Parts: sequence; C-alpha cells; structure tokens
Amino acid sequence: MEQVRETELTQTADDGYPDAGSHLVGELRWLNRLLAAHVLRLRQASFYESLKDFRRFLIPDEEVDALLANDVFDNEEATPESGQAESIQYLLRQAEGIRGELARRVKTARGAGSLPPLPQLAHSFHLTEFETQALVICLAPQIDARYEKLYAYLQNDFSKKAPSVDLILGLLSRTVEERIELLPCFDATAPLQQYRLIESVENGTGLSAGQRFFRADMRILQYVLGNQTLDSRVLPYMSVMSPLAREEVVVTEELYTHLQRIMRMVFEIEFDDRKAIHLRGSSGVGKKTLARTLCGAVGAALAVVDMRALLHSGVDFNEKIRLIFRESLLQTCALYFDDIEAFDRGVSEHHALFCQFARHAQEMGWLLFLGSERPLPAEWCDLLPVFEAHIPPPDYAAQTELWERRLDGLMEDGVDIEALVARFDLTGGQIARAANMAESQSLARDSASGLVELDDLMAACRLQSQPDLGRLAQKVQPVYSWQDIVLPEEALTQLREICQRVRHRRRVLGDWGFASKLSQGLGVNALFAGPSGAGKTMAAEVIANELRLDLYKIDLAGVVSKYIGETEKNLDRIFTAAERSNAILFFDEADALFGKRSEVRDSHDRYANIEISYLLQKMEQYQGVAILATNLSQNLDEAFVRRLAFTVRFPFPDEANRLRIWQGIWPSATPIAEDLDLAFLARQFKLSGGGIKNAALAAAFLAAENGGAVNLPHVLQAIRREYQKMGKSLGEAELAGRRNHGT
Repeated sequence: MEQVRETELTQTADDGYPDAGSHLVGELRWLNRLLAAHVLRLRQASFYESLKDFRRFLIPDEEVDALLANDVFDNEEATPESGQAESIQYLLRQAEGIRGELARRVKTARGAGSLPPLPQLAHSFHLTEFETQALVICLAPQIDARYEKLYAYLQNDFSKKAPSVDLILGLLSRTVEERIELLPCFDATAPLQQYRLIESVENGTGLSAGQRFFRADMRILQYVLGNQTLDSRVLPYMSVMSPLAREEVVVTEELYTHLQRIMRMVFEIEFDDRKAIHLRGSSGVGKKTLARTLCGAVGAALAVVDMRALLHSGVDFNEKIRLIFRESLLQTCALYFDDIEAFDRGVSEHHALFCQFARHAQEMGWLLFLGSERPLPAEWCDLLPVFEAHIPPPDYAAQTELWERRLDGLMEDGVDIEALVARFDLTGGQIARAANMAESQSLARDSASGLVELDDLMAACRLQSQPDLGRLAQKVQPVYSWQDIVLPEEALTQLREICQRVRHRRRVLGDWGFASKLSQGLGVNALFAGPSGAGKTMAAEVIANELRLDLYKIDLAGVVSKYIGETEKNLDRIFTAAERSNAILFFDEADALFGKRSEVRDSHDRYANIEISYLLQKMEQYQGVAILATNLSQNLDEAFVRRLAFTVRFPFPDEANRLRIWQGIWPSATPIAEDLDLAFLARQFKLSGGGIKNAALAAAFLAAENGGAVNLPHVLQAIRREYQKMGKSLGEAELAGRRNHGT
C-alpha cells in the first residue's frame, strides 16, 4: 500500500478566489482526500482479500491508486499494512484542514463582494454544510471522468458510476446516528431535490433508500463552473433585465413613494410569509419599468416571465415553473410574471396550475412582481397574498416628458410635441415603439439630417393606436380635405371647432386643470344630422385628415342584435377596443341604434331602453372622438343629444352649393367639354353632394367608352341613373330645361 505524502497546504487564506475554477479545485482536493481515506478503509475490511481477484477483474487497485496519485498518493514510498489506520487519520485531518481553508477564503471573498458560484448557490438555496458537500460529490464525475471509476470501485460495480446515497453518507458521516439524521436530505421535499440541484440516475439496482444514485443537474454544473446564462429550458419564456435608476422613470413622486413603501414592507416581512407585489395597469403603462426601478433600489436585476407563452406552450408547467424560480435564485434576480391573468379563472385546469404556481412562489420566491391589466380574483390572493399598486396611464405632462426624452437630439426643429400629445393618448411603451418606428423611417428615407419628421411620428402613432375592432368596424382611409367639402359657413365653423377641441385638449384638460373637474365627458362627441348624401361621411374624413387620426366606421349590422343583451356586448367590445385607440369612431345611420326611449309596455321596450341607457353611459366615458351620423335627427333621444358636445346640421345643398360641388368634383386630369354648363346642372337637378359625385363618376365612364371628353349628354345619362335609383325619372320639367338651354 502506498503512503500518503506529508505536505503543507500551499494555498493561503489571505485572499478570496479569482474565479469559479480556483474554488472548485479546492473542493476537489478536499474530496480526493475523503475518497482516498475511504479506499484505505475499504481495504482494511476483512472481506477485502476474498474479493480482491474479483475487484482486480473490474478496476485494479493499482489503477485506483494511479487516479489519486497526482493529488494524494506518493508513488515512490510505500507504507506497511499496519500504517493504513494512521494514513486514514492523516487523510481525514488533511481534508479537515482544506475544509477550513475553503471556509476562510470564502469568508474573505464574501467580504469583497466576489463570492464564488458554489458558496453563492449554497447561500441562495439555504443549503446546510452537509448538503453542499453532497452536491460536490455529485458534481465531481461531471467535472472529471476519473471520479466515475473511483465511485464504481468504491461501490463494487462498474455500472455504478454515479454516487449512491449510501456512498455519500459513508464519505460524510461516521456513525449510524449521523446516517439516520442525514438520510432525509435526499427526500423529494428537501432542497437538493426540491430545487432540482441533483437528479436521480436509474441503474436498475436495489430499491432501498441508500441505493438511490444521483448526479448534479446540468444547469447547476454550468452555474458552479461560472456560466451565468439562463437555463435553455426556460429561455423561451424568461429574460433578464438590468435594474434602472429612479431618474430613468417618468412617474409621479406620490406613486413612486407608495411603491417604495411597499418594497420596505416586503423586505420587513419574514421570508416564509413574504407577499408578492401586484402591479396593475393597462398594457404599456410601465409596470415592468417600475419593477426594474424598484429592483435598482436594492441592487437586483429583474427576470421577466411571459406567463401566456408558458401556459400555451404545452410543456410540463409544474417542472418549468420550478426551473424558473430556481433560475431567479441562481441569478439573484427578482421575478416579474407578465400577464398573470393568463390563468383563466373560468378554466378549471388553469386554476389548478395557479395553485402550483402559488405553492412554488411561497417556497422559492424571494421578490415577486405580478403584472396584470385587471384586478386579481379574491381566491388567488388567498393562495398568494399580494401588495397591490395601481399604475395609471401617463397624464399629458408625463407623456410630454416621455416624448422629449425619447426624441432628444432626434427631432427636426419645429416638431410640435404638444400636437402629438393632444392627438394621441399613448402609454410609455407605445411612445417608445412609435419613436423607434419613426426613427427607422427617417433612416430608410436616407435623409441628410437623419432627424425625425412630424409626419413620421404621426404615422407611427397611428400604427400604435390601431384598435382591434374586428368585424364590428371598417377602417376608412381619409382622402378628403377642406377644399373638397361644400357646406354652409356655420357647419364648417363647427367642424373646425371639433378639430380645435382635439388639438388643444392637452392644454385645457391638463395644463389648465379641467380634467380634475370632470369625471366624464373628456372626449369629443358630435352628431352629424342631415339627409343622405349631404356630406356627413366626407366631413368625418376631413376631420380625420386634418387631425391625422385613423377613422373607423362602425358596422351597425354587426352591432345591433335581436338577442337580448348582445347589442350591449357588441358596444362594449367596440368601446373597449377603442379605449386607447386615438381613433375617430364613426357611427353611420346612428338613429337605427340610438332611437328615443319609449314608454315601457313590454319586455322588449324595457331592454331597448336599457340599450340606449348603456350607450349613453359608454359615450360619456369614452375619451376619444366619436361621431354619430343620422338621416333622421328627430328620431334621436333628446337626453342623448343633450350629452353631445356638437350637433352639426348638414342641409340639402341649395343651387349655389350644388354649383360649387359640380365645379370641384372633377379631377384636374379629366377632359371636360367646353360647352358643359355646370350652372345649368346645379340649377336644374336637385341632387345631393353624394348624388352629384355618383353622376360625375358615371359620366366619366360613359365618356371613356365613347373616347371623348365628358359632355352634357354623358352627364344627363348619369343623372337619369341617379333618378332611377331614387325611384324617379327625368320629367318634362327637366327636359324642358334642357331644350331651353339650347341642347
């Protein structure tokens, strides 16, 4: 038998560890001495000689000695058999000395703020010294393959290359009492298995508790080797964000102080009773940004988990959520679970999944944020107690500051941020995305200045504001401007006042404080009343073009339902989708939906009145621009009309206005016959603006077929078709007018 060489410990404890590897080297030096002592202890046993030939057939003693020679044994000097007991004691004393050296250097490293990964892991998961040492034993074969042969030799089976519970206890305990006390450390609910630090290795052998074999989880191996990247198994659902400083976030001091108070309460509560922080607010208001700021105050990073993606991924949810919590402890970062309401309260299996989530959060979470748009169900809060904080959308002042920060140095001179804030009520997330889009557009244009133009910003804001109205609305591309619309001066003045109200609402509602005086009615509502073809839809397009806002025409056929309650549901979908759309909602033929409330004679009257009352409520709450168009204004409920900010009358055009429409309807490229008398057409044919547009278009097609310019016969034929659509015909009076005109 070879003798153990007496050497002094060469490393000093004056400093910490420069890297993860240097600490692991010390751990393996400690393990080598334990293994060498166990080898000698095995060879002391009385049955060793009877198994010697069989052992040599598997792994010869000389090979085991050679595996340990570099660090433990001296191949030049031998020791008599009687010296084995002394050698064992010497090896154990040397192992104890290395253990003390490791402890001293780890303490120094902790004081310097550079704790090696393995001690950091032990601290994060509250491992005992025994559990940490057991983990090292399980890690060793994955760091150096020679430990597989050593473990197989000690376990008398070449197939047993991973350490068993029996081997680990044999290395780390001395008495039966110690073995009994330490055996539960390998239970499924103990930290080593609960946090998936070690995993079971099947080898088809005995079923006793001692004959369970373990190896370190691959992510744990990577971690102790210094790899700080996320576990690939959670990478699709989890990302780590750096903390932010207070000055990087645009929120009121009142809100930030409230959140700081919550953070203090979280850290004052015992770990086992710690609550999560629920940040509630609409998408894009900055919930994650605020969480990053709060983490910055305690020096922690923030890992964001997409709960909707995780729940719909089809993976083992229980295992993945366990790995996510484990990763947060490995990374020493807080966890933010985005879209927590993805746990559908109406789906029984999702409720069961939330129970699993809450259990892991209580067992493994240390600083948790839950993000949602809606309040959490009461039963969820029973499972996982929370501190709740509502994050409101940014007001006008905050939006202005967000735009100025994001566009600092990127704007052309003259870009009016106030115009953006007045027209588009955006969240911080939408502002950031809109600014990025506008910047990309300016680069694609290869502008010499590389600065963002107002048109780029307006277009980007419209894209950020597009509502999901589905089948209930149709997006209209505005093509008309002020010079295209012909109306009395009073009506035009009212249309301009609507635009003015939108342009200056930031100043009036925000700077001048009217928003604090009004609980409802912050939007701009208008009624356009007049006969068909009088220009109501055109006026809506003119306003949308002037304000550079999207225009959505509501399909009433898809809104009104004969089934009780369905109309209200459809209206709720419309206003919910359009709540932060910054778009103009245009309800055509609104009298079909918004009729007068009647005396209740039966259940149908009662529900019809409920529909109207519900709509009145939604209109008052809506903060955007809503335009109602009707051909029969006398059919509208008076209480409804009284709540509208504007009522614009669109009269049937008189002769002077008809002439203006005829003069402006022709594109500049259209060939017009010199003798086409537009004054005659305006005087003789009482058509609405829509009728004139249709007639001009039809006449142009007739002229194109004949290969000439648009002349009077073409127009008269087109007018004849318009009359037919109205159930009329060109009578003697009109024809007489034509004859008197000399044609």
